[in-house]
Amino acid sequence: MMDSVALVAITGQVPRKLIGTDGFQETPIVEVTRAITKHNYLVLDIADLPRVMKEAFYLARTGRPGPVLVDVPKDIQQQLAVPDWDAPMAITGYMSRLPPPPTARALEAVLEALLTCDRPVLYVGGGALDASAELREFVAHTRAPVASTLMGLGAYDTTQPESLQMLGMHGTVYANYAVDRADLLMALGVRFDDRVTGRLEAFATRARIVHVDVDPAEIHKNKHAHVPVCADVRAALAGLNALLRASPEKADAIRARGQAWRDDLDAKRAEYPMSFPDRPDVIAPQLAVQVLYEESKGEAIISTGVGQHQMFAAQWHPFAEPRRWLTSGGLGSMGFGLPSAIGAAVAFDGQEGREHRVVVDIDGDGSFLMNCQELATIAIERLDVKILLLNNQHLGMVVQWEDRFYKANRAHTYLGLRDGREWHQTGDESHIYPDFVTMAKAFGVPARRVIQKGDLRGAVREMLDTPGPFLLEVMVPHVEHVLPMIPGGGSFGDTIVKGGGMDFHGGKA
Repeated sequence: MMDSVALVAITGQVPRKLIGTDGFQETPIVEVTRAITKHNYLVLDIADLPRVMKEAFYLARTGRPGPVLVDVPKDIQQQLAVPDWDAPMAITGYMSRLPPPPTARALEAVLEALLTCDRPVLYVGGGALDASAELREFVAHTRAPVASTLMGLGAYDTTQPESLQMLGMHGTVYANYAVDRADLLMALGVRFDDRVTGRLEAFATRARIVHVDVDPAEIHKNKHAHVPVCADVRAALAGLNALLRASPEKADAIRARGQAWRDDLDAKRAEYPMSFPDRPDVIAPQLAVQVLYEESKGEAIISTGVGQHQMFAAQWHPFAEPRRWLTSGGLGSMGFGLPSAIGAAVAFDGQEGREHRVVVDIDGDGSFLMNCQELATIAIERLDVKILLLNNQHLGMVVQWEDRFYKANRAHTYLGLRDGREWHQTGDESHIYPDFVTMAKAFGVPARRVIQKGDLRGAVREMLDTPGPFLLEVMVPHVEHVLPMIPGGGSFGDTIVKGGGMDFHGGKA
């Protein structure tokens, strides 16, 4: 629901006559999920089932996408029926509330804001993923810098010069600087999440805000929009592109007026480039992600769990296309990586004329343990799912907060061997615990562990070249921090750009 993912959940319920009696395994799932679904159904007549399923998929996909639940009692599951495939949907009220295309007046207001600003920034989220082509054309017309949210990565090619990569808590310094100094912020398919804005009253204080979103509930919810446009982002950008094509002199004026701003951002990019300590004796987690990108040529679909590895993947793996990045943003659900990789692998398995793409779950040891049983699924189905497991033997993101804000006091964030010693302290691989290589092999999944930096590239190549599933465990130092970092509730002025990590700890891994 928080990440606007179209999902239809079909759940089983006790027989109708037992509903409300606390029958065995009865759960009132419709009531339980009412606040976290877009809509839900309890099917009480099998004749309604075709219509309900038709409506469920329509609701999940249209407007702002989201989850829809269909609860089916057991006795209905066991009935036979001849379905009415053409049953009309009974959600006319919902259809009438879907936002219409943006008005000419709204688009002219956006264009006027662009023509009168000097420092525009596009703040692009998951609501723009299906508007990727229109977004790229719009940037070609305006050359406006693009800052992406975690969920919006790939809507605009992050390798292009106009891309500022990710903004927010672990975004680039230059992306957050751009938003802080912008005099026009075009928010496209975003919800002004706290992990992006930090202290809300300090976010984009110099900017007029144009907010384009399909969900009217998001307009003005967290940040007042000076130019609100309740419409599908794709339709809005298509309309703006049509105006700019019809008046190329306006596009020229926007590009010319923004040149000094782009030069300023280039200087900030040079002053605060993305970097990490690259030492010969350990494998930096950022390097592992970078090598994966280079060896896969950026063509893999990437999923992640939640934690430091998720942020390292977002920072160090560019995304040239939309929907090549699967991650849990709003709720931050550990264990998300492997199940979502399974879904992507089935969708891109190359059968029946479908495109084949390798799928890589970049995961952490803590997050991977949440759903490691799905190794059985990828082994049984022979799915082309690779797991790049960055093992620091800790809950890394929590460790980082302990280091930064709790005087490095540890609260059960160490996942290693019981005697407290780590593999790098003994040189003995028997101290690596849990043993993920043995775990994978027990499920029938080929696996390998890498400790030495010189072995990394060859191991990644082996993982990608091995048919079917493969787990590559890469041992990385637990002291490395995800930087830059804006502390929770902070603002751009509170950005941490150094300290912590291997450098902070005197080079000791």
